[in-house]
Amino acid sequence: MRLLSSYLMRSILMSTALVMLVLLALAGLIEFISQLDDTQGNYGVPQAFLFALLRLPQLSFEMLPIAALIGSLLGLGDLANHSELVVMRTAGLSVARLAGMVAISGVVLMILTGVIGEFIGPPLDYFARTMRDEGRYEQEERDIGTAAWVKDGPVILHLERINSEFEFGALYVFRFNEDNSLKSIARAENSGIDDSDNWILENFRETRFRDDGVQVVESSIAVESFDVNGELLGITLVKPVSLSARGLMSYISYLRKNELSAERYETELWSRISRTVTVVIMPVLALAFVFGSLRSSGSGSRLLVGVLIGLAYFLGSEMIANSGQVFDLNPAVVTWLPSIALLMVTVFALSRVR
Repeated sequence: MRLLSSYLMRSILMSTALVMLVLLALAGLIEFISQLDDTQGNYGVPQAFLFALLRLPQLSFEMLPIAALIGSLLGLGDLANHSELVVMRTAGLSVARLAGMVAISGVVLMILTGVIGEFIGPPLDYFARTMRDEGRYEQEERDIGTAAWVKDGPVILHLERINSEFEFGALYVFRFNEDNSLKSIARAENSGIDDSDNWILENFRETRFRDDGVQVVESSIAVESFDVNGELLGITLVKPVSLSARGLMSYISYLRKNELSAERYETELWSRISRTVTVVIMPVLALAFVFGSLRSSGSGSRLLVGVLIGLAYFLGSEMIANSGQVFDLNPAVVTWLPSIALLMVTVFALSRVR
């Protein structure tokens, strides 16, 4: 049984790797061409090519479920064409046992998907986007970013991020009372965070509103302690797709703590989890089709079916996730619907195999 499992796994993984190479080649070419219209400043054709290259790991994470399905259909279909699966069934292997064997391949692909989606894709995607912005606007000496608003309990901060050394330029601090009335307004001409996560404010001027009047406090250097640290500020300037799962969970926790909407980041997190887990289902679904309606079909038919199902899953996932944000639906439920539907189809298809 171990030998058969290894043989099935090798067939599925090799076919999936080949499909992934083809998909990445097409996706990378499309990404490169799309960047050529936006070349400006120091962002030229070589930088556009590098951008497309750096985006490939994130693209591979998004396409792995589709590649796993198509690769499994081709790999298992080739075994079926040579009657190898029929021989395995004749030798006494049940459909459930075969499904368990091919699911092992799905587990391997799921682990690979998780590693790419957590440790490789997001940081390279962030680096690519930062490199592109720096090249376009010729600001290599500072980190690109628009003004940021950050909430820390009863305090709201408005700042402009100047560079990656945690120097933020002008900073406005708005403090509120428990009844949400304005308590004070402060401005610092320059601000930054030191190694101890303390905020260093230069030329600090604060206007405090009291019942008996207004008080103005000035200081050349002021030290404040907010729960907002440099890591969290970095997350606020990063697109959700460029964040790791750990970064997403950290930012979701911050948003919930400050009673802010975290739906966009929750949707990205749960979509990423469901997409990763769905990879396990794809080889089993392919087995059901190979034993069923595609038993006597050629590689072209299997490829077409795989592409259609993969596209339906991808488009359905994106549409349902976006609809969930529009209609304020629970992200943990909405993002799992395509995977659950795929699982139900897989179970139904396997139950009809004789």
